[in-house]
Amino acid sequence: MAGRPSYNQQTNSDDLLHMDEDEGPIYNDGQLPPVSDQEMLHQYNISNSGEPQPRISTSHDDFVGTSAQATAGLPGGPGHATIGSGSGALQPPTLGDSGRSYSQTSALNNYQRYSDIDNDQYSDTASGYYAAGGGIDEDNVPGLPLHQGRSKHRSRNSIMSLGGGIVGRAKNMLGMAPGYSEMDLPLTETGAQLGRAGSGGTDSVQGTTGGEPHARKTPGSTFKFGLSSLPGRSKPDPSTLGPRIIHLNNPPANGVNKYVDNHVSTAKYNIVTFLPKFLFEQFSRVANVFFLFTAILQQIPNISPTNKFTTIVPLGIVLLVSAGKEIIEDSRRKSQDRQLNRSPAKVLRGTRFEDVRWIDLKVGDIVRVESEDSFPADLVLLASSEPEGLCYIETANLDGETNLKIKQAIPETSTLVSSAELARLGGRLRSEQPNSSLYAYEATLTMQAGGGEKELPLAPDQLLLRGATLRNTPWVHGVVVFTGHETKLMRNATATPIKRTNVEKRVNIQILMLGLVLIALSIISSIGDVVVRITIGHKLWYLDYGSMNVASRFFGDVFTYWILYSNLVPISLFVTVEIIKYYQAFLISSDLDIYYAETDTPANCRTSSLVEELGQVEYIFSDKTGTLTCNVMEFRQCSIGGVQYADEVPEDRRVLGDDESGIGIYDFKGLERHRLEGQDGEKIEQFLTLLSTCHTVIPETKAEKPGVITYQAASPDEGALVDGAVLMGYQFVARKPKLVTILVDGQREESYELLAVCEFNSTRKRMSCIYRCPDGRIRCYCKGADTVILERLGVRDDVVEKTLLHLEEYAAEGLRTLCLAMREVPESEYREWREVYDTANTTVSGNRAEELDKAAELIEHDFTLLGATAIEDKLQDGVPDTIHTLQQAGIKVWVLTGDRQETAINIGMSCKLISEDMTLLMVNEDNAEATRSNIQKKLDAIRSQHAGNVEMETLALVIDGKSLTFALERDMEKMFLDLAVMCKAVICCRVSPLQKALVVKLVKRHLKCILLAIGDGANDVSMIQAAHIGIGISGVEGLQAARSADVSIAQFRFLRKLLLVHGAWSYQRISKVILYFYYKNTALFITQFWYSFQNAFSGQVIYESWTMSFFNVIFTVMPPFVLGIFDQFVNARFLDRYPQLYQLSQKGVFFRTHNFWSWVGNGFYHSLLLYFVSELIWWDDGYLSDGRVAGHWVWGTALYTAGLVTVLGKAALITNIWTKYTLIAIPGSLAIWFIFLPVYATVAPKLGFSQEYTNVLPKLFGDPNFWLMIVVLPALCLVRDFAWKYAKRMYYPQSYHHVQEIQKYNIQDYRPRMEQFQKAIRKVRQVQRMRKQRGYAFSQTDESQARVLQAYDTTRERGRYGEMASSRD
Repeated sequence: MAGRPSYNQQTNSDDLLHMDEDEGPIYNDGQLPPVSDQEMLHQYNISNSGEPQPRISTSHDDFVGTSAQATAGLPGGPGHATIGSGSGALQPPTLGDSGRSYSQTSALNNYQRYSDIDNDQYSDTASGYYAAGGGIDEDNVPGLPLHQGRSKHRSRNSIMSLGGGIVGRAKNMLGMAPGYSEMDLPLTETGAQLGRAGSGGTDSVQGTTGGEPHARKTPGSTFKFGLSSLPGRSKPDPSTLGPRIIHLNNPPANGVNKYVDNHVSTAKYNIVTFLPKFLFEQFSRVANVFFLFTAILQQIPNISPTNKFTTIVPLGIVLLVSAGKEIIEDSRRKSQDRQLNRSPAKVLRGTRFEDVRWIDLKVGDIVRVESEDSFPADLVLLASSEPEGLCYIETANLDGETNLKIKQAIPETSTLVSSAELARLGGRLRSEQPNSSLYAYEATLTMQAGGGEKELPLAPDQLLLRGATLRNTPWVHGVVVFTGHETKLMRNATATPIKRTNVEKRVNIQILMLGLVLIALSIISSIGDVVVRITIGHKLWYLDYGSMNVASRFFGDVFTYWILYSNLVPISLFVTVEIIKYYQAFLISSDLDIYYAETDTPANCRTSSLVEELGQVEYIFSDKTGTLTCNVMEFRQCSIGGVQYADEVPEDRRVLGDDESGIGIYDFKGLERHRLEGQDGEKIEQFLTLLSTCHTVIPETKAEKPGVITYQAASPDEGALVDGAVLMGYQFVARKPKLVTILVDGQREESYELLAVCEFNSTRKRMSCIYRCPDGRIRCYCKGADTVILERLGVRDDVVEKTLLHLEEYAAEGLRTLCLAMREVPESEYREWREVYDTANTTVSGNRAEELDKAAELIEHDFTLLGATAIEDKLQDGVPDTIHTLQQAGIKVWVLTGDRQETAINIGMSCKLISEDMTLLMVNEDNAEATRSNIQKKLDAIRSQHAGNVEMETLALVIDGKSLTFALERDMEKMFLDLAVMCKAVICCRVSPLQKALVVKLVKRHLKCILLAIGDGANDVSMIQAAHIGIGISGVEGLQAARSADVSIAQFRFLRKLLLVHGAWSYQRISKVILYFYYKNTALFITQFWYSFQNAFSGQVIYESWTMSFFNVIFTVMPPFVLGIFDQFVNARFLDRYPQLYQLSQKGVFFRTHNFWSWVGNGFYHSLLLYFVSELIWWDDGYLSDGRVAGHWVWGTALYTAGLVTVLGKAALITNIWTKYTLIAIPGSLAIWFIFLPVYATVAPKLGFSQEYTNVLPKLFGDPNFWLMIVVLPALCLVRDFAWKYAKRMYYPQSYHHVQEIQKYNIQDYRPRMEQFQKAIRKVRQVQRMRKQRGYAFSQTDESQARVLQAYDTTRERGRYGEMASSRD
């Protein structure tokens, strides 16, 4: 690209933190540099052309005909046609071949941005497939530091390396291994140069004698996901096959190949995988494995002291409820997929276009896509409504870039505008196989021509990707080449991962701890039983001990006591928590505060199992376009001749009379008045003329609306500038290749003859148009970044200084700025310059763009500054406040965007991510060594500053995609991460979808914290799935991200309530419920352990079996639900007002290990009191009034009731907010027990179901000891808890205790006054830092604008089919 730095260009990194105030802005386009001879020699040995060159890709070899065998069996392959076969077959083109400009790997240095396997120098096309094992045949690549024949430990897809051990194997068998995708490839492969000393690439392993290549031994090369016996699992990956032959208008021939259909699925399960995946997921929970083992033990005769069904039945219920929840959630995903798959598309059937569903599209179908529609599959462009087959597409959904891309059909098909002509089209399309590279495509189209066949090359310019949207083009025709999961968009997607929360992992560990406690209790009891039998067993004749084997008795007792104490581990915990999470997700979805009325979009919590993670987020990774911004540009302000004008003027800046101070702002009516009355009238007219003529916009008038002009703009910035000129009376109305017509004040038409265009690119940062104006004079109009315009001015007067102040003001408000300038060019100078320009334009030595840039420099000088413009890249409502509040909550925000650096910094400023008191650390280097040096120097400077106890400045890191590629390498990633975590904000610009995911994975791998990713486009899906929590914005860029996310919301600002309120609530509620579960089970069931010391360790139970089982399932089931769904430790208003409270859940204050042991210990304490005090109350078995004793079951039932009242009292004590549901749950549970007991005690003995309660009821209710127990025991147990709660609040309060007091007594908050004061202080310090941080309003890609301008003649009428003929015809 023109003007790029050379390969050896050195970057000045001495100013480590870029704190030199006099230094200008640092801009970098973020693209890869051009290839120099030195770098080519370094990458490839091309000094001897006779040596074999590196293979580009497997499918490419076959595509150009070097390996006919790979496609011999395919219809239309080498066996059916002569192309590419025989001794004269074409050889693979290499770097020297000028005809090939794109490839599937950037190792060729044909830099097509964001290839998904960039720099993987051993890759071939197969490496894009799941089974490729990283694309390296490690045993056969010479020079790699591996042991030959022992590379199994290196394979990414080795079963033993994924998950490890038995669990890893089971995961792979069930298809649940981590989904392999190109995201698992390193961006660069260290040591990849080692094998290239002798010749090029991996082909060198075959030797130079033409022998057979070695068999590929990498274990991953044959690995397949899922059960191998499942249907369709044996199919080879298409990317490893030969080229794909697609017949035009010949469905039967295409049907032979059985290509995949066009359906897309984001569901987690299907009919075959549901049961194994679900069971694996459930039994990866320790509790479920524990209960399955217990249920099996209960089936063994003479082992179980309880009923054999008391564990298996509740476990079955738990699994059924969990299965039902999974089915419901997955059916929602399937429903959304079904909606997308049934979207309408127009397909050619015969000679007419008919509406069909997307799912019914087939490879080879010719489809018509209309403006604003998304492409239903990957298409090859045949024709469009625009001249020469041009069309505009928006790929924001794919790569995050907002500027429109230009695609162009090949000339031979661009005239196929009618359905009849398309129906007559014959031939075949020879395409590469599906792969994941978004910016590479190779194919040939074979058509009938002159009685023979003509082969036409196809390139990425003709490929329209699924997920992109057609813009500013009425229609296009294309042929489907890839469908469904073979489209490039879906090849970049990863399988829906199974995410487990931090809390769930910790619960598993805690249940293991409880299991160890249970085993310890069982061993103690078993030892006790053996000791009793040996010592006093002969006295206990009524137990009928008999003879025994000590070892078998001991192990038998262990299992018996295991079953007896198994209730210590709560069986209903997981299902209760699952249901609570489901209702929490329902509350999130029902929250009107996060409902977006304009598009009727509520929040949608697709994965309810992750809700508590929302309360622990430490890092947010956000996309920019469509997530932070609306993707709408609006012309806001301008400065002309040192005077400011704006569409909306603040009251304190409005000019009422004449503005003497120079700080007033006029509205646009004032501008019109000044233009007509002569105050700077000439300058204003030239300013508006420049806005309306110096651009690449195409005007469009529709027949049905003859007076309305719509503008086709490749850059939204340019569209906003032209719209701004229209607003001020200068309307751009027509374009011819050499003529631009504008309408002034709706009356006077003026035509400007276009003499030359000096195009914009990221090095020049400006665009110039040279016109012969209506007055006959030649003028050069130029617009660009302030830095490049100011250094080309003829004079620097007061107007320039005033304009600079205005620019700083605009930048402070986060607006995107441009400077506008002009000069009159004498006729003689123009003629001389034109000769230089024409010579440069016809250069064929390969550096034409560079020569054109030099020519432009000759005429772009001595400008007169006309003024500046300010465009608002409109942020979504509430974004700055949301980011500021999230940062106050201790959350770090990183922005990962595909936009250029200046744009990203500008948005960072306007959304308060970067503030004026921050120091920007810029990293944009061209090679790995420079990147390492830059990062290391910045780290050293920060550490030395920190070591010297100097007050640390607030830092923000800005890194571009090229540098990030190097920074993510294994040997540099930790250094990069160390620098990044020291910064308050990080902006990564020009990053690919792959790099977004890799950044998230890097932080996830090294930092033990919860990560949240938020985005709205398909380019964000891999990032969303890589993070612990994925949030999708249901925005204008489609629903791909929302479908793949765990939670979808309509606006970024809703993230504030989602995290600070719902997240904090969910985490605190879930933590409290889990700890309460541990407590209540321990408090009641450990009484059984204390009892064993009195029953000679005989295994006798205190409680009736079914009553014991119903404790968790019926009698204490409601309090956890009420605590988990309705409890609020602080209300929503105060959680939002005091974002610092979020750090309580973020740091895990409510669910630490000591919390677990303190609750379990409290349960042991309560069980001790319950048992021994009840023993005292029922001393001597409780004599009754008639002289009889109450008996074992009367005491056991009374103790059960007292325990139930105690745990319900504890629930009341820990409840923060009482609602009607709390009243129903806590007193209601006790009422259920008192209803259940008489009914069950009466009915069960008569049915022979349970004999324990025979005649117990009248004795129990008539005994005063029973009523004494249920009053005294709970009060005795809970008095310590109440005292502890009082002491914590009064003497050791936490932050939320203070806020609870503020909430209860409604204390006035004086903080807003402080915030206003701080805001005023920041405003004073603002201007000084703006000079370095201004961005400019250009977001075009560096592609030829001239071809667009030369193709259009908008004065011509459109044809019968809506097509516009080329101006060259």
